[in-house]
Amino acid sequence: MIKKILKNFLKDKGLKFTKERDEIIHEIEKINGHFDPDELYIKMKSRGSKVSRASIYRTINLLLECGAIEAVENVDRHKHYEKKSEKNHHDHMICLKCGKVIEFYSSALEILQKELCDNQNFIHIRHTLEIYGYCSKCRKK
Repeated sequence: MIKKILKNFLKDKGLKFTKERDEIIHEIEKINGHFDPDELYIKMKSRGSKVSRASIYRTINLLLECGAIEAVENVDRHKHYEKKSEKNHHDHMICLKCGKVIEFYSSALEILQKELCDNQNFIHIRHTLEIYGYCSKCRKK
């Protein structure tokens, strides 16, 4: 799915779908959950890939621009990403100590957000909710 979205986006922009982009997409499609560009780079290098760190960052920016992935969190000025989900929207709780990310969905929150937007005559397109704190494991330490 990501590959098709990016190919169409690049075609519309007059850009090429390169071998490096294909290799990066292939690796991202195998990931379940969140990823960061540096971990992706290390994983690809360990498998013998010649893809540069710069190519990964440029491809991620293109994927963000075309809507195939989204930025999830920014822990210690370090962004993580995830593939856009075809399932229900979810939000995140992020531990400030260990960086653990807990995904959750709350229909009550979704309803409240809709009511807030309706009260302000605001058209809601998307949102991101990140709650920062400490997970149960880090609180015990």
